[in-house]
Amino acid sequence: MQKRWTVKAYQPNQEQFLHASLRIHPLLCRLLVQRNVTNYEAARQFFRPSLDDLHDPWKMKDMDKAISRIETAFFQHEKILIYGDYDVDGTTAVATVYAFLQKRYSNIEFYIPHRYREGYGISLQGIEYAKENDFSLVIALDCGIKSVEHISAAKAMGIDFIICDHHLPDAILPPAVAILNPKQKDCPYPFKELSGCGIGYKLICAFAQKRGLPISEANKYLDLVATSIAADIVPMTGENRILAFHGLIKVNEDPLPGIKALIQLSALREKLTIANLVFVIAPRVNAAGRMDDARKAVNLFIENEEEKAAAIAAILHADNFDRKEVDNTITQEAISLLQSDADIATRKSTVLYQAHWHKGVVGIVASRLIDKYYYRPTIILTQSNDKVAGSARSVMGFNVYEAIHECKDLLENYGGHFYAAGMTLKTENVKAFQERFEAVVARTIRPDQLVPEIVIDSEIRLSDITSSFYNILKQFEPLGPENLRPVFLARNLVDNGYSRVVKDEHIKFSVKQGKYGPVMSGIGFYMAEKFALIADKKYFDLVFTLDENDWNGQTFLQLKVIDIRPAY
Repeated sequence: MQKRWTVKAYQPNQEQFLHASLRIHPLLCRLLVQRNVTNYEAARQFFRPSLDDLHDPWKMKDMDKAISRIETAFFQHEKILIYGDYDVDGTTAVATVYAFLQKRYSNIEFYIPHRYREGYGISLQGIEYAKENDFSLVIALDCGIKSVEHISAAKAMGIDFIICDHHLPDAILPPAVAILNPKQKDCPYPFKELSGCGIGYKLICAFAQKRGLPISEANKYLDLVATSIAADIVPMTGENRILAFHGLIKVNEDPLPGIKALIQLSALREKLTIANLVFVIAPRVNAAGRMDDARKAVNLFIENEEEKAAAIAAILHADNFDRKEVDNTITQEAISLLQSDADIATRKSTVLYQAHWHKGVVGIVASRLIDKYYYRPTIILTQSNDKVAGSARSVMGFNVYEAIHECKDLLENYGGHFYAAGMTLKTENVKAFQERFEAVVARTIRPDQLVPEIVIDSEIRLSDITSSFYNILKQFEPLGPENLRPVFLARNLVDNGYSRVVKDEHIKFSVKQGKYGPVMSGIGFYMAEKFALIADKKYFDLVFTLDENDWNGQTFLQLKVIDIRPAY
């Protein structure tokens, strides 16, 4: 798949100013400025995140109302229901608030809506459960901000809601006794990008302060908060960076039994990073809701006995194995459908429907098709009871939600955001929806948006890549949105004679830049078909990230190659 390379603009004045303060490699200053680290104090906070720099939770609008209502429930012996979404952010949020409050109040339960029977958000079934079981207070985590109708119905039944949600509010808010959401227009809380679990953490911090408890009681759950930040792809800036940094310390040094059990099952032995949480821990947690019931994830997180936690983790591990089998099968079926389509080369979108596909993995399949096969807005549809349901994923810069909105007359329901959305429709409307969506995308998408883009932080010379350079670069962790792993471009490289194809699929690089420059090794996964670009002493350009390779007890820096081009 051909990719376009875009090198970020440099800001030499700010880079020089920062270099005068820090006296580190100028390229590192460039990377910091790109991450809005422009002075010594900002650099201190970036490299040494401190829990002391977290904002006062009482600055969040309605925090006083939320804590007061919880204390009233304690005093009056009311039943409290902790309610949350079925994804990683929702289940970690529920586990955090439930485990913290349950240590101090026994009349409390949790509720996770079933992904397929109830769907996302506050469900009528959940409200009926609360009513039938005499819950008078529901604390909703990672959901609720858009559930005006259902929360109004709950209020009429005498059920109060506290909403802890990070999604963008609409103009009309639910009639809750308290809404904790920094994205409310009149909320003065300084940091707006907390995860749902992050807001739950703020709630228990405020409760701890009110009760005179040590903040360490809330910080016991920082490994869950870090997991939510990693999985929910929120910006790795401000408080999220602080919480993720200290959450990773807890993950590596003193994880909760549930997190520890997942780590042991994954066979990870190195120090865990945000990437490990995203690609190893989060899929096993999400698999519970995708393949069965997400309550298992909460039960794992709140379990205090290691043996029991290991047993629950094994079930999630099996769920994830099943999920991978299912999504690999569906992906191959989807590729076969596309390859049999005579018009595939001219289409600007992909919309596929098969009634037997598993609803829990259609979003994963859509993402995989975009990433590896056909780079364009993609929707995967399947049968769900008497309707067709699906997930949409988009490409960089294209608003898939708006494209779906232009097809609303063909849909029963839809929702989402810029890059991802979901929808339901009648079976008889599938063909018309495919054609309408293709027409909308073809009319509105730019040609460059159909070519995947590699955003490059900076050009670099191989001679700049030293141990001291990399040791500082490692301190950019935790990585995530707005602080992604730095991507470099090195020009005019040449094979020194030892590059080769390994295992028929990958390239093991051994390259140099200039006659007397250092030789660097590297690995390019699934790039064997590009070996001709570097053979016969041809000059070429490489885009790569940096990492370490441990081999025979020694550690070497290596290039992790993303793309190759002939040098011009």
